[in-house]
Amino acid sequence: DQQNDKLKGTETYDPLHRVRPLMEMIGTRCRALCHPRQHLAVDERMVSTKARLSIKQYMKAKPTKWGLKFFVLADKNGYTVDFQLYTGKSNVSSGKGLSFDVVTTLVRKEYLGSGYIVYTDNFYTSPVLFKHLRTQGFGACGTYRQGRVGVPTTTENALTKKSPRGSIRWIRDGELLFVKWMDTREVSMCSTIHPVYTGESVQRWQKSPDGKVQKVAVPRPTAVTEYNKYMGGVDTSDQMIGTHSIHRKTKRWHLVDIAVTNSFVIHKDQCCTMRRKQKTQQSFQEELAAHLLGVPLYDEPQKEAGKKHLPVPCSSNKQAKSERAGMGRRRCKLCQRSTAWSCEFCNVGLCLQVERNCFWEYHQG
Repeated sequence: DQQNDKLKGTETYDPLHRVRPLMEMIGTRCRALCHPRQHLAVDERMVSTKARLSIKQYMKAKPTKWGLKFFVLADKNGYTVDFQLYTGKSNVSSGKGLSFDVVTTLVRKEYLGSGYIVYTDNFYTSPVLFKHLRTQGFGACGTYRQGRVGVPTTTENALTKKSPRGSIRWIRDGELLFVKWMDTREVSMCSTIHPVYTGESVQRWQKSPDGKVQKVAVPRPTAVTEYNKYMGGVDTSDQMIGTHSIHRKTKRWHLVDIAVTNSFVIHKDQCCTMRRKQKTQQSFQEELAAHLLGVPLYDEPQKEAGKKHLPVPCSSNKQAKSERAGMGRRRCKLCQRSTAWSCEFCNVGLCLQVERNCFWEYHQG
């Protein structure tokens, strides 16, 4: 640490040297413990912070505009396969741009294998990147910006502002397919694995010649359909992390949030495979915290031997008859149904009926 601090202000200084061991450990476990689904998405994640950090970034289009910027690879279920914290200009680059370096760092054949399909937005999409992914055994699909190197510039048979909704135009450049589709506005897609159109349509409101507004079926290219279906993996992960985050001052806890959220995604997949009822994310995190701390999640009343456990009514003579039906009942400890009886010593509600004798069952343990 002291040697790295002396390098502050130079190109060899590492601003993440204090958290890099933890970040690399969690990243390694994320890549090793789960085999992701076939469709993967690459996108940015902003972690808000008010700290004065040299690596803090500003993104105008994000809900969290100031904070730490993570580049994230995630599957459709929200599992974070890999991530990279952006610290500024890198000394090691391919010379093909930041977007190319980010995707090729996150999508690696040595641990993923091949056969995956990667979805990106227009910040990352480029013909150079998609051709490279193709050589590695990955398919790719994403929106693109007009003017990128390698993007066709011809205007022959192109869309115009007067083109009717549902119009589709495309150009093939070897293994690359460039598709333009007119919806509310023009949508530009590039893909290496999709056909142009396979019969999909989407419902849109449209005014008929007689002035009535009605829903009509509008043709939609296959690449747009698949992009809308699988591009939201990072957003799903952000939502799960944001709604169940560990509220601490230091942002290194965000790495723990990633690990916990990934554990919950694995739990959901296993429950689906074994056809079991899954826990909510909140209850899962509560049980996980209790397990790591080695404490019981719920304090059960102690049942001491030799004590008299007698059933008593929950209501008292002080309550009016009109109040006994609601206020004079408790929740049964075993079956969770409403009951008018409780144990005098244990102070828990227990059913005492011919067909459901929870009082007897509870005191057998």
